[in-house]
Amino acid sequence: MSLVSKQQITGERKLVAPTIKIVPVGGFFIRNLLKLQSFKDIVYVKLGISDFYLITNPDMIKEVLVTKQRDFIKGEFLQRTKKVFGEGLLTSEGNFHHRERRLVQPAFHHDHIESYAKIMVSYADQVTSEWKDREILDIHSEMERLTMRIVAKCLFNADLESESKTLPKDLTLMIDYFSRLSSPLAKILQKLPTNKKYDLALKRIDKMMYELIESRRSQGNNDEGDLLSMLLSAKDETGAGMSDTQLRDEVLILFAAGHETTANALTWTWYLLSQNPTVEKKMHSEVDAIIGKGSLPTASDYEKLEYTTKVFSESMRLYPPAWVLVRQSLEDCIIGGYYIPKGSGVVMSQFVTHRDPRFFEKPEEFYPERWTSDMKEKLPKFAYFPFGGGPRSCVGEPFAWMEGALLLATISRKWKMNHIKSHRVEMLPRITLRPKYGMKMQLIQR
Repeated sequence: MSLVSKQQITGERKLVAPTIKIVPVGGFFIRNLLKLQSFKDIVYVKLGISDFYLITNPDMIKEVLVTKQRDFIKGEFLQRTKKVFGEGLLTSEGNFHHRERRLVQPAFHHDHIESYAKIMVSYADQVTSEWKDREILDIHSEMERLTMRIVAKCLFNADLESESKTLPKDLTLMIDYFSRLSSPLAKILQKLPTNKKYDLALKRIDKMMYELIESRRSQGNNDEGDLLSMLLSAKDETGAGMSDTQLRDEVLILFAAGHETTANALTWTWYLLSQNPTVEKKMHSEVDAIIGKGSLPTASDYEKLEYTTKVFSESMRLYPPAWVLVRQSLEDCIIGGYYIPKGSGVVMSQFVTHRDPRFFEKPEEFYPERWTSDMKEKLPKFAYFPFGGGPRSCVGEPFAWMEGALLLATISRKWKMNHIKSHRVEMLPRITLRPKYGMKMQLIQR
């Protein structure tokens, strides 16, 4: 892997660059990305036959995601994943993406988000009622199980515990398949015999999705208060609704991303709390004062859980569930004064920028208290962007913020967690930032 400094990018001739050895797999790779911060703002990277530019300057990130977003499309690797997600919000482009987003957006308006709060806390209470004091569990698996049930209920009014025994496993396989398709070695990986299990899992998921859509249509599109009901009745400016294929694509990506990202965010939060007892104690004090151990939080409590929300914000700064965004330039363009040739990949890593000492004092430290109103006002907008930004920002961001705070409050009112020291913690940077070996924690009943 060879690097060209920012001073060399502007010229048409690329000079001989210094070389740095970075293994492009696992947590070792993502940690070594931080070394590129020494170049500041932008750095050219040559990886095999691919050219890309890593951008860490918030103003330049804004150019790519907002002011000049029409000059870019989703990266080449992500386009391959249409085999899984079709033309959903994650993969679609241009006018079609704009149309789909307008149809989906109302499901995440404030009044709908509040109605989802009861589902969030109810399921959290159910799942944690099965836990036992001093029990050791993989908290990542538990958070996946919990967020999967929540998203399924909110999206299509289904209870996964009773309606599907295979869906959780199939969905996990699909996320792994997604990572395979986005790999530079995708064409080779797809030819391996082990690929068959992913195809079968996707077929089972498709069968379930289309049966659900057909059932709802046959019932006259009755409003059940979930996302699918809203999408079935949604019309664009021409009066046209969504086809079954469009419905499948949108619901599937929201389902997969909605449970995967929040489960990861919560898992890293529990880990950070276990390593920072002072922060954990302060959060417990707030939850006890606002919620109490005998009650469940409500949507109205969300605004009151200020410190709990700061904890969640700080966790996503250090371990952003979506840790990287990739775009591809459609034409030669200038970003922040630097020349980006047509066809080049542009990489913006939340993991890297969120740990930049130019914007965050003691960036490696877990310090929720940093998130004061004054700090947030002074912070450049794209110095912190866990949900992306611009017209392609995460449509479910309001849902995720409320879910994160309410689940932390619901669970921590009765439980604290101690990380098992012998358990290895390592990042697995794929489409999301997962803990590679899960997260073994001992439950302590409060």
